Amino acid sequence: MTLVSRVLGFVRDVIVARAFGAGMAADAFFVAFKIPNLFRRLFAEGAFSQAFVPVLSECREKEGEAAVRELVDAATGTLAVVVLAVVTLGVVAAPVFILLFAPGFVGQDNKLELSASLLRITFPYLLFISLSGLAGSVSNIYGRFAIPALSPVMLNITLILGAVWGAPYLDQPVMGLAWGVIAGGVTQLAMQYAGLWRLGFRIRPVVAFGHAGVRKILKLMGPAIFGVSVAQINMMLDTILASFLQTGSVSWLYYADRLCEFPLGVFGLALSTVILPALSARHAAADGRAFAATLDWGLRWVFVIGVPAGVALAVLAVPLLATLFQYGEMTPRDVAMAAQALVAFAAGLLPFILVKVLAPAFYARQDTRTPVRIGIIAMISSSLLNVALVFPLAHAGLALATSLGAYINAWLLYSTLKREGVFSLEPAWWGLLARIAAASAVMGLALWWLVTPLAQWAQWSMVARGQRLALALGVGTVVYFGGLWLCGLRFRDMAVRERRV
Repeated sequence: MTLVSRVLGFVRDVIVARAFGAGMAADAFFVAFKIPNLFRRLFAEGAFSQAFVPVLSECREKEGEAAVRELVDAATGTLAVVVLAVVTLGVVAAPVFILLFAPGFVGQDNKLELSASLLRITFPYLLFISLSGLAGSVSNIYGRFAIPALSPVMLNITLILGAVWGAPYLDQPVMGLAWGVIAGGVTQLAMQYAGLWRLGFRIRPVVAFGHAGVRKILKLMGPAIFGVSVAQINMMLDTILASFLQTGSVSWLYYADRLCEFPLGVFGLALSTVILPALSARHAAADGRAFAATLDWGLRWVFVIGVPAGVALAVLAVPLLATLFQYGEMTPRDVAMAAQALVAFAAGLLPFILVKVLAPAFYARQDTRTPVRIGIIAMISSSLLNVALVFPLAHAGLALATSLGAYINAWLLYSTLKREGVFSLEPAWWGLLARIAAASAVMGLALWWLVTPLAQWAQWSMVARGQRLALALGVGTVVYFGGLWLCGLRFRDMAVRERRV
């Protein structure tokens, strides 16, 4: 279901790129959309979810269904009040938020004013998506993953409608995208609550800061806000610095990030969503061996998928961007510049996914402080790298700094789990890593042989580009998994298995 959502997301981005390219209006919208999305990582599937799921799992395990429903009602009402206050502040102080997150827009025609106007429309999306995230977390606890994974389709649909049907009738066409964001939030929430209704939940929101479960969620959520948002904060730092670079830099980073988000979202988010409730249940049952086995299973899949995906994104950066986005207002130069950022992001795809699996190992044990300490180190490191790399590499340097920061984050998370005796790699891992490296290298060479220069891709029609890209992806998939098989890896090796520790 996540795959369906991400594919439709690409359709959305193709339409947005065709209509707005990488100009001023696109830069303004992407900033206005990124700001509520940053807060979304705090109040929706980010910090709130990481604190809410373990507490709700524990409540269901120890107190029963009646207590679960009481906690859901209390959490819903309390979350709604907090987020509504944040939304009100965001709408009233929209120009201030734009100054904070894109100070380079000052003096660039009416870029600041347009961004603020867009933000006033997009910020209320935060309320709807936060409540939608809560509903999705409840569904996940009960083993229902389809609707929460599919609901983002609604945002993609409304953004497409906003770009195609809304934009032509507005004085400022890009406003159609902003209204599409709001419509997407409302429809996502409706879809999630329909799923809860089928589970037997009749949500009656209650503002209850004093509820024991809510207090525990808030206590865990405080440090988790920073811990799960390091990547997003680094992306916002990228946006701040990119706002001082030439027009188009924000958009180039956005399009590159969207392509990197495809494997990260389809696989990394799906795996993270599934593994957190599983780890929480193992911890609640005090089964350390099963906890380690579940984490080991997740990490094996991260490497099997993450390494070749990163290689493919780097080698196919230009063909992917040209095939998906180079139409209408999107120029070959825009593709070339976005490709530089995509190669840099691709280098960090593996640690981006690793963090999504390693961090839940802490949250499932209701330890939110350790990821915060690690996140602070990673964020400071990434910020220093941003400043060091933006001068020689411009926008691509910002992307590379984010990737390097992710490596630091992932390594510190793993080394801490190892030091605490929670998890460590067994000797068999080295054989697995050798197989993955060999198969990925052969796949990368095959893809490189199939890639042609940008000038040639630009001359082809959409159908011709799509056919050549599909051929490359098909060949790469066969070569990689064939290579793994020839190296001795079998599907049964990827199942959850008993561990000695």
